Order: sequence, then C-alpha cells, then structure tokens
Amino acid sequence: MQQILIPVVIFFAIYQIFKNFTDYLLKRMIIKTGHFDNAGILEQKVSSATSENQEVNRYPSLKWGLVAFFGGIGFILIDQMGPGFSNQDHYRDFMHDSMLPFGIELVSISLGFIIYFLIVNFAKKK
Repeated sequence: MQQILIPVVIFFAIYQIFKNFTDYLLKRMIIKTGHFDNAGILEQKVSSATSENQEVNRYPSLKWGLVAFFGGIGFILIDQMGPGFSNQDHYRDFMHDSMLPFGIELVSISLGFIIYFLIVNFAKKK
C-alpha cells in the first residue's frame, strides 16, 4: 500500500504546484493587459461550478451513507469469501497477491454512488 501511496502524494503535490503557478501567470497576464475587472475570472469559474453542483448534491448525508453502507457490504463479501478456503495456502496466496479484494470493494462503492445517482434523478423528476 505504501508503494502506491507515495507516488500518488508526489503526483498530487506536483499537480497543485503547477496549477497554482499557471493560475498566477494567467492572473498576472490579465492584469498586465489592463483587464482589472476580469482578474478574478478563475474564482468565478470555481464558484459557478460549485453552484451547479449544489443543486445536484441536495442529499449529502444520503450519498455518503450509501457509500459507507455499500463499502461495508464489500468488506463483508471479501471476508465471507475466506472461511471456506482460509486453511489452504493457495487461497491465502491468491488473495494476498490478487487485486480481487480491491475490485470487490470498488464495485460495491460504485454501486452505492449509482444508487444515490438514481435516487436523486428520480426525486428530481417528481
């Protein structure tokens, strides 16, 4: 897990540094050209995007409740796969080296997001 986490953190840090630097250069160019009223254009894009997302995200506790619920179901499925095979070395080696548990967990979490999406869209149509 640590082998994956370190590159992800480094990539995210590099991304944030480049994003902040390019935003700074863009704002500086806008101000130098004399468009002072447009200097906050980047913040306006972010605020307009969040106002659109706030309409969709009317049920934040439902969303995270469903994600946690289905995440728990995924962990239960992973745990229940083991008891019949837990004494065999082949099963332990397979589950240790396999991506199957991660796949089960990701599918179950995705299922929680999909159910949330369907509930919100159904409530919007009413």
